[in-house]
Amino acid sequence: MNKISIKIGVLFFLAIFILEGISMVLLHNNIIHSRVHEALTSLQTRGNNHREILEASFHDETIRHIAMMEARTDTQVILTKPDGSIYMSSNRVTDAMKKIMSTKQKLVPHAGLILEDDWKHAAYIASVSPVMVDNTITGYVYMFQNTQKIKELISGLNQHFLIAGLLSLMFMIIIIFTLTRYVTHPLIQMSEATKRISKGDFSVSLPKSGKDEIGELGESIKVLASDLEILKNDRNEFLASISHELRTPLTYIKGYADIARRPETIHEDREKYLSIIVEETGKLSKLVKELFHLAKMDENSFSIKKEKVHLLPYFQTIIEKVTPALKENHMDLVLECSEELYLFLDPIRFEQVIFNLVDNARKYSEPNTTIRVEVSNISGKVYIKIQDEGRGIPEEDLPRIFDRFYRVDKSRTRALGGTGLGLAIVKQLVEAHGGTIKVMSKPNIGTAFEISL
Repeated sequence: MNKISIKIGVLFFLAIFILEGISMVLLHNNIIHSRVHEALTSLQTRGNNHREILEASFHDETIRHIAMMEARTDTQVILTKPDGSIYMSSNRVTDAMKKIMSTKQKLVPHAGLILEDDWKHAAYIASVSPVMVDNTITGYVYMFQNTQKIKELISGLNQHFLIAGLLSLMFMIIIIFTLTRYVTHPLIQMSEATKRISKGDFSVSLPKSGKDEIGELGESIKVLASDLEILKNDRNEFLASISHELRTPLTYIKGYADIARRPETIHEDREKYLSIIVEETGKLSKLVKELFHLAKMDENSFSIKKEKVHLLPYFQTIIEKVTPALKENHMDLVLECSEELYLFLDPIRFEQVIFNLVDNARKYSEPNTTIRVEVSNISGKVYIKIQDEGRGIPEEDLPRIFDRFYRVDKSRTRALGGTGLGLAIVKQLVEAHGGTIKVMSKPNIGTAFEISL
């Protein structure tokens, strides 16, 4: 059995054992006290009944009748005179009876008195009732009962309690063992699963344990294993992509640097090779910068400083920055934004979002096409839609368009200087603002990115 099963079992056992032990001791003492009290009350009542008969008819015939009645029972009656001498006894008077009778008080109430109630150590329990005729005490009725019968009753009761206690203990051990196994078995499986996860094995399969906290914990472990497996795959893919992306410009830089260093290389070729080196160095610098930016976002070490921004002049400023590049490609940009729209955002970081999306639209659209930027307010939400008339994105590529280093057309993207990180940065910046971004595209018609904030 696992350590946790033993701990839970011992704790359950001690708790129930203490509770049941206290309950059984209290019940046992209460039953014994009740039975002894019942015996004493019955004895005193019997003595009072004899006293009433004698007070109604104090004659020898009545006394003999009482003696005959008690001679056939397990009790004994003794009638004494006021001076203590024995007038009648239903059986032989023992020394123990005489000793008890000697403890009688001078004043005994008419309702009677218990003379001896120590059933554990005395030979008899006893009571006394005074007989009054014409307001004068004419004698005392003593009742005796052997304590052996009470002791036998208590002994039988103790045996029953012992058997009940042992049976309860046995059933308690069985129930606790079953319950602890039922409770701890899923925990043991989860412990084994977490050990496998720590060793890199994410193929965790846990049985359903209901909808309680243990079941929720099992589901959380399965979700964690799945997320870790995705993270591991993403990490491997990410490292492979970085290796590939760094290798290409470094290969160009090293190759052209070696050629440029050769003495036989003419001046014109050397200038050409140096310009290629500068271009590849720029790409490499951009890649490292974007990787650093993504790393800071992953670690949440960057901050979003929101402020109230008037959207129309804000977008007009961004458009002015990209207009020269659009004119070079003979493209138009149309902005549709209401004068009354305001939004809380980080103007510097959100400018990067809009610039990346507009620049992507420029790169992947043909000359003499139009890019539309539409800003609207619908039901309290601000929607920003950037739509181009480019060649579009194939449907099978849409689900991965925001993945790092993912490219629809890798050769074309490299030719345009892309790193495959722009849309990943856009998505994280939008989510950091508490918004969402989605993409819609149709081949040869165009692509639209829609941000909702």
